[in-house]
Amino acid sequence: MSFSDLGLSDELLNAISDAGYTTPTPIQAQAIPYVLMGRDILGCAQTGTGKTASFTLPMIDILASGRAKARMPRSLILEPTRELAAQVADNFEIYGKYHKLNHALLIGGENMSEQIKRLEKGVDVLIATPGRLMDVFDRGHLLLRDVKILVIDESDRMLDMGFIPDVEKIVSKLPQMRTTLLFSATMPPEIKRLADKFLMNPKEITVSPPATAAETIKQSLVMVTGAGRDQTSIAKRKRAVLRLLIEREKPKNAIIFCNRKRDVDVVYRSLERHGYDTAARLHGDMVQSVRMETLDKFKKGVVSLLVCSDVAARGLDIPAMSHVFNFDVPTHADDYIHRIGRTGRAGREGVAITIAVPADGKYIDGIERLTGKKIDREELGGDGGADLERAERGGRDRGRGRDRDRSRKSDEKPATANARSDASDKAEKTEKPETPRQPSDDARRDEKPRAEKSGRGRGRRDDAGEMDDKDVVFGQSDQVPDFLKNFP
Repeated sequence: MSFSDLGLSDELLNAISDAGYTTPTPIQAQAIPYVLMGRDILGCAQTGTGKTASFTLPMIDILASGRAKARMPRSLILEPTRELAAQVADNFEIYGKYHKLNHALLIGGENMSEQIKRLEKGVDVLIATPGRLMDVFDRGHLLLRDVKILVIDESDRMLDMGFIPDVEKIVSKLPQMRTTLLFSATMPPEIKRLADKFLMNPKEITVSPPATAAETIKQSLVMVTGAGRDQTSIAKRKRAVLRLLIEREKPKNAIIFCNRKRDVDVVYRSLERHGYDTAARLHGDMVQSVRMETLDKFKKGVVSLLVCSDVAARGLDIPAMSHVFNFDVPTHADDYIHRIGRTGRAGREGVAITIAVPADGKYIDGIERLTGKKIDREELGGDGGADLERAERGGRDRGRGRDRDRSRKSDEKPATANARSDASDKAEKTEKPETPRQPSDDARRDEKPRAEKSGRGRGRRDDAGEMDDKDVVFGQSDQVPDFLKNFP
């Protein structure tokens, strides 16, 4: 089957051909005809199977005729994260190159006034995250009564992130007569209930069993032992294992997933310190412009190792991703499916390696129960164990080398500085001590104990970081002038 068999327009087929696609994926082949017919869709497919094109392609043909009004988008696509929303916008630019459709992004971390100006010009496709959309709607800059097509993408992720109440509120603002498309990588009972509430006689499309990884992904698990129970030593050994795996696998490009944002920073700095100049980091606390710039560099190959949190685990399409490393075992089994789904996409082969410690046993059991498949174990014994010891020792030796360099630099003072220091020491020995000036009786009487003072011109900060004015001493001296003492 080819895209020409799906009923798409010639202009759209030309755009698809220019993008290098010839054969639709199973989810695309089944969903596109029903979307063109105006049927509600409940689609379930594992990540990396082309869900985005299964709704963007028919939407372009449906919206080809007609014109949008100011502040009244003709279609709405809800995404859980800013990165996913930006990626969908990129797809509209690629596939809609021969159509005159306007699309707009409504996401956090960007200038709201610029987004509102775009809405006022009229947009055919509005791609938004729920939080920013509700903010703009509540300010009166958006009307939703002209929406003909609603897409709720990655709905299970919406559920995990707590966006479902916002989604329900948004849907209540839409017209009853519309086409609704709900897509998800997994189908928990909560999403089924949501589908029953939002969809009308939907066509259910499932192209693969829920919560399964692509067969093209080679999965393995590396157990880290011998680090004791100290969390610091465990983390250091895991970082040494990660470097060993990178050297062994030599990935073309790879995503390294951590459970916590602070661990993302630690692992990134460790890689940078050990000479991995093409490493970068990505997590939710970073400025949106920096996040988008980092992703762009990763897609272009400027960055080859991306250390990130689960912000990059959903839907991000990086061409020919060769490896995924789980520095931490995900605590939710579903997240494992989404993480490793960044590789092995569109029929390509991929490698997913998870680094685990004995305490991760319950999480590994949950993943294997969900997938119904045991992950191959790998022990770093023999030569691998020796390599690990050398990697850890190498890191310690490099640290000692830096300490020695700093110590050597501090000991090497210029000769002139030493001469000046010796001269000042001699002067101090020969100089007579100055007799301290005795304060007056009035000054002695009014003097406060030093423990009560906080210093000239400085006040004490309270727990909130605010200055405590009562401890601030104004003026040039701690002594109160005599003419102020009897001031009424």
